[in-house]
Amino acid sequence: MSLPYSRLPAAAFRVFRVLRVFLLTVLALLSKYRSVFAVGLQSNLVYRWNFAVRASFSLVHLAFVFILWGAAFAGETDIGGFDLRQTLTYFVTLLALQFFISAMNEDYEISEEIRNGLINQFLLKPVNYYLYRFSIFLSARFVAGFLGLVPILLAMPLFWDHLALPAPGWNLAYALPALVMSMMIQFTIAYCFGLLTFWFLEIQSFIILSLAVETVLGGSVFPLDLFPKWLYDISVWLPYYYQMYFPAALLTGRITDPAFALRGLGIQFGWVLILLAVARLLWTRGLRRHTAVGG
Repeated sequence: MSLPYSRLPAAAFRVFRVLRVFLLTVLALLSKYRSVFAVGLQSNLVYRWNFAVRASFSLVHLAFVFILWGAAFAGETDIGGFDLRQTLTYFVTLLALQFFISAMNEDYEISEEIRNGLINQFLLKPVNYYLYRFSIFLSARFVAGFLGLVPILLAMPLFWDHLALPAPGWNLAYALPALVMSMMIQFTIAYCFGLLTFWFLEIQSFIILSLAVETVLGGSVFPLDLFPKWLYDISVWLPYYYQMYFPAALLTGRITDPAFALRGLGIQFGWVLILLAVARLLWTRGLRRHTAVGG
């Protein structure tokens, strides 16, 4: 049964206060980069049809998901404690979230700016490169997210009867900060991979390896609660768990324990801080190796 907001544990309010201060600080910093966001918005709108076509083709992937999981549930009422409608709801939610919070080509774009010397222009200006790139990332996700919703909403009448959305309650209150931190984790990981160009000419192998691990441990192939318990318990401590599965599981009711969700928010926040520290370290160490030519 969903808990009303007034009955959320005191620890949850403390965590939310910390997250609120953190998010307000981020928003205050981003206000400096409002023009960067606006320019990024205009640039991404030029490629609006690319996003729309990609979103439309994602429905083909979703159709295969419906077919495969329909076959998996043949003769079964539930798998892992969830029925077919709940499982399909998870994958539809996952598809929608991918357009809003997933990093796309940010790692390659950062790598290209380092190789071509375009990064030099940020070294002599009072501009934080991380926040500059994050502003562009937000603008891209804004355009991709809303354009990605269009084909999903158009197709919704076809599969609405196959979905089972939970009643909004405490899970929604927990999901909102989880989505923000998921976005930060995904971007910061891509940012770190891009910075590896300071040491390696080609970073594609690192990205492909990470993507393969993320696809499995991020819940894109199947919900992580279908893992054996020992493997699921390990995955909870990894950043991949919080990239897609955690917010999707909160939104779709796959996580039913408020205490477990609160602990997840704490671990997720810890990963945000760790990745930001790694990004800062890679940036400062990378600049020592960087030779400013071009730009």
